[in-house]
Amino acid sequence: MEFLEGYSSYFILNMEAIFLQALILLSPILLFIYLRFKNHKFTTQYGFTSYPLVGTVPEFLQNRHRFLDWTAEVLIRTPTHTGILDRPGKIKCFITANPANVEHMVKTNFDNYPKGTRFISLLEELLGQGIFNAEGESWRAQRKIASYEFNTRSLRNFVMEAAAVELHDRFIPILEKAADVNRVFDLQNILERYTFDNICKVAFNFDPCCLSGDGTSGSEFMSAFEEATTLITQRFLSLFPGDHKIRKFLKFRSEIKLEKAVVTVHKFADEIIKKRMSESDRKTDEDLLSRFMGNSDYSPEFLRDIVISFILAGRDTTSSALSWFFWLLSWHPEVEQKILEELKSIRRSSGKSFSDSYCFDDLRHMHYLHAALSESLRLYPPVPLETKDCLKDDIMPDGTFIGEGWFVSYNAYAMARLESVWGKDCCEFRPERWLEEDGEGNVVYRPENPFKFPVFHGGPRICLGKEMAYTQMKLVAATIIEKFRVEMVATEAKKQPEHVIALTIRMKDGLKVRVMRR
Repeated sequence: MEFLEGYSSYFILNMEAIFLQALILLSPILLFIYLRFKNHKFTTQYGFTSYPLVGTVPEFLQNRHRFLDWTAEVLIRTPTHTGILDRPGKIKCFITANPANVEHMVKTNFDNYPKGTRFISLLEELLGQGIFNAEGESWRAQRKIASYEFNTRSLRNFVMEAAAVELHDRFIPILEKAADVNRVFDLQNILERYTFDNICKVAFNFDPCCLSGDGTSGSEFMSAFEEATTLITQRFLSLFPGDHKIRKFLKFRSEIKLEKAVVTVHKFADEIIKKRMSESDRKTDEDLLSRFMGNSDYSPEFLRDIVISFILAGRDTTSSALSWFFWLLSWHPEVEQKILEELKSIRRSSGKSFSDSYCFDDLRHMHYLHAALSESLRLYPPVPLETKDCLKDDIMPDGTFIGEGWFVSYNAYAMARLESVWGKDCCEFRPERWLEEDGEGNVVYRPENPFKFPVFHGGPRICLGKEMAYTQMKLVAATIIEKFRVEMVATEAKKQPEHVIALTIRMKDGLKVRVMRR
């Protein structure tokens, strides 16, 4: 009996290895099929190479470690910019970079493309029933509460106050000290700490002091959160759907690490909630968390899911966007110079000195900086892939059939690299593509179609924090650019940093820089 249990465990633990061995054993049969049908193209009209019996599995296994770039390469060369990944068991995934298809999925036929049970189950341990892992009435109720808070003038002012204080009291002193001793540091890490402190103060009225180094629990949370999001994302790249449940049952090392990381994340969120519940003078409309706490139907566990979801939205996306922005800016001094000229013009118009903080109206006049940030977001979207389920058979605008139960995804990273969408200079960092004259001779920022630029999603689930994100990014970018010159420390000039896809796209080894005072 013990022998059988051991053999069974071995079999499950090595599923993918066994699958590959099976392919080798079946190679004579596959070779015969290939010779028999060698005049038939295995590369379908949808771009991915599909083989008899095993579908696109061989190509998937070969490129899984570079899934984002691989799928982008295929979608770029495919006429409809659409592809279909198929696996044994009639498992199919539709993936697209076609703006018309994106609009159909997230707006026109929104109800047919929910998050789906697969997506929700893969993230449930970390995000629970929070807004980004919810649908139906639960999602609508959460969005209603959040949208009210995000639309208030008080939130805008609070964001400016919290972001500015954190920036000038903690962030800038770190850069000044580094500049004085010519120290190399990880800018991505500093940005993540900044956005983490900021979202906690804005949304939960809680200061984790992570950037200052005074908050141990905040630092532990960040480390655990990064590990949890990276490990949980690997589930989406598994060869066998649902095999994470088997891995979890058999206590794979990755699942044990994930479990420990999630415990740390939950503990931190629980501490925030307990602290807020113990405050006898708490106002019901003080911040985002208070609005959710005002509903007696929401349990502490549900409030924990809310906290974690908004930390994900407020920390990971903004810090990722700023990290890629400063990397791009370092190789485009002409763009940096234009931003500096714009900032000087705003200083002259407002009559403020170099040491004064920017106000909200100042940020509104930063059209070129807004364009540069949008261009960076286009090329390196913080959430490059979005996945959903298909409830009923459907036909996409490009004519592709989508079957019931298929997975559907759009690749914003690939879309940015399509000449048919962005022109022949699509791969270039060119902020000017976002600017136009307003009729009075002023050059102003011009928003793009959200389905051509789906960085903030679109349709009913469009990002509520878009204005908040741009406000923080412009404040941070303008202040750093005005005070410092940021220089990359790289072994190869202009080499794109290797990225890690967690729930957002991060630089694998961070963003090593030196800063010099201007």
